[in-house]
Formats: sequence, C-alpha cells, structure tokens
Amino acid sequence: MDFDFSQEQAMLRESVEKLIAQHYDFEQRKKYLKAGGFNHEMWERYAEMGLLGLPFAEAEGGFGGGPVETMIVMEAFGRGLILEPYFPTVVLGGGLLRHGAAEAERRDLIPRIASGELKLAFAHAEPESRYDLAHVGTRARREGSGWVIEGSKTLVFGGDVADSLIVSARLGGDVTSPEGIGLFLVDAKGDGVSRRTYRLQDATGAAEVALNAAPAQPLGEPGGAFPAIERAVDEALAALSAEALGVMAAMQETTLEYLKTRQQFGRPIGQFQALQHRAVDMLIAVEQARSMVYYATMMAGAEDRTERRRAVSAAKAEIGRLGRKLGQEAIQLHGGIGMTMEYRVGHYFKRMTMIELMFGDTDHHTALLADLGGLF
Repeated sequence: MDFDFSQEQAMLRESVEKLIAQHYDFEQRKKYLKAGGFNHEMWERYAEMGLLGLPFAEAEGGFGGGPVETMIVMEAFGRGLILEPYFPTVVLGGGLLRHGAAEAERRDLIPRIASGELKLAFAHAEPESRYDLAHVGTRARREGSGWVIEGSKTLVFGGDVADSLIVSARLGGDVTSPEGIGLFLVDAKGDGVSRRTYRLQDATGAAEVALNAAPAQPLGEPGGAFPAIERAVDEALAALSAEALGVMAAMQETTLEYLKTRQQFGRPIGQFQALQHRAVDMLIAVEQARSMVYYATMMAGAEDRTERRRAVSAAKAEIGRLGRKLGQEAIQLHGGIGMTMEYRVGHYFKRMTMIELMFGDTDHHTALLADLGGLF
C-alpha cells in the first residue's frame, strides 16, 4: 500500500506548515491568548488558503478534500497548538452537515463556513451523558410552523465564539435510545439561548448552553439523526488523532533539542545513555501513533459502521496511552522548566490530555473495542 502523499497533498502540507511557522510560534500564541484566544486575522488566513472549505464538496462551495487532507491540516495545527475553532466548525460541525443536512441546507451553510463568515459548535453532551452519544435528554417540539428546543448542553467545544449551534435534541423515545434524535440549527445569540463561556485546561474555548424554548431550524429529517452524529464523531476522532500526532511529534522534538543543549556535569545531558534510551522510546511512541493515525484516517470514510468504529476506537485508545506516556517523559526530562507556563512543552501536554478525554477517554475506547471483538 502506498502511503506517500500526492503532489497536491504534499503542497497542502508544505503551505500549512509554513503558515504555522510564520504566524503561530509559541511567543505569538501567547499573544493570541492574552488577546482573548481567537485571532481573527488567522481565521481569515485559513479562509484565504481554502482550509475552512477543505472537506466539503466543490459543488456545495467547498474544495473537495477528504480524510487525508483533513489529517494533514490537523497534524500541522497540533504542532502549532492553534486556538481558533477549526475543529468545532470545520471538522465536527462540517461532518454533521455533510452527513445529516439536506442538500439545500448544505448549499446555504457551507459557503459561509468556507468564507469564514460562519463558525459552528456542536451542542451535544449533557451533564448526565458521560461518553454515551445516544444519551440525549434535551427535547425539541413543534410550536406553530417552527420548532423550539428545551434543555441544557455542556462542554460545547468552540461554543464561546460560535455564531450558530448544531444542537441534538430528542423528538421521542427513551433518553438513551438512538432512535428519535434530531439535529437543529440554533442562533447562538438568539432568543432562549444562554451561554456561559470559559477556557479549558488547554486554553481552548468552550461553553455551557441553556436552551429555553429556543427557536430552531431542523437539519435533515427530524428524528433520524443518530447515524449522522455517530459517523461525524468517528471522523472527528480520526482528525483528533491526527492533531494528537502533531502534538506528540512537537513534544518529542522539543525534548530532544533540550537534551542536546542542557548542560550538566560539563556536557549535554543527551550524552547520558539512560536519557538516550528514553528519547528513543519517545520517538518510537510517535511512530506508533503515526501508524494508528494513518489507519484511522483510511477507515474514517468507511461505510461499514463496525469496521469504522473499530478503527477509530483503536486509534483513540492507543494514541491516548502513547500520548500520556510521551507527555510524562517530556515533562520529566525537561525538569523544573517543563512545569512552567512560560515554556511550551507543558502547553503541549495539556492539549494532549484534553484530546485524550474528548469523545471518550482511553478506557472508554478500549472497552468499545473489546465489545466490537478487538481490532482483528
């Protein structure tokens, strides 16, 4: 099997890495954080480069990219620790539109995403749901000629800056049933919507959302949205794994450079054999993670639900385990400086920890994989 990038994919990788190197080094990122954590100029640059429309069909206003192109961008963004809501808007929100919205709805919304005009967030998780995608207690009901939603959502990634929310709400059935769930578009600043915004431990934004008879526009056929949610989340897990790979590679390279320059007993500490062995273990972890990312990316678009879920759960579980181990090694090998907010490696480890918890931690996906009969 050929794992080499095509000429177009190689050019995409080069251009995104160049963008991050020029505009998103660690000192610039700290300035973006102080300014509120969302850089409008960077968002405009993503739009100009076509990154915001990358995974959407050309006929609907996008650029016709697929899972591999998304992987390339997410790995580069992981290295840069970007703060802008690319994942909530383009990867997760975009996936829900591709798989859950009607063609007319996609033609209306996707060009606005691609131009940078529209930012989305998926309001799905609830205080009692844990990692169960089918656990939806928020209710939707008809009122006159439209729909309204009642309920509350938690940990809405990107919900602090979203213009519109894609809200999952139940039209019928038990609170944990996959049946009877719909997707609705809600104005994030509209009537009946209350947001409490905050920063997560990795400095990305999120929100708690309360919906009190909030007017909503259904996406697709109301009541049958769970397969679209599940598929969009599977694709999002593959993309998160690629971002985690970028984070891990940056931690490994940063630590290796530190071992070459930090002096102890009159020579670089990287000359001590015990530390060389640990550095090699870190490199092996990165390459193992890379293999799992490629596997999850290839399977992200699979029509077979079981095979797709098996692949992304295996990748999420293994990368969560490897990322935690590599991050702990990076912090320890840096010593005291690794614990400070002024140095980059701690910020990478925080993002790695956040990724490990998103849409199911390592234990959760290990259990899912076991329920599916294992990887092979």
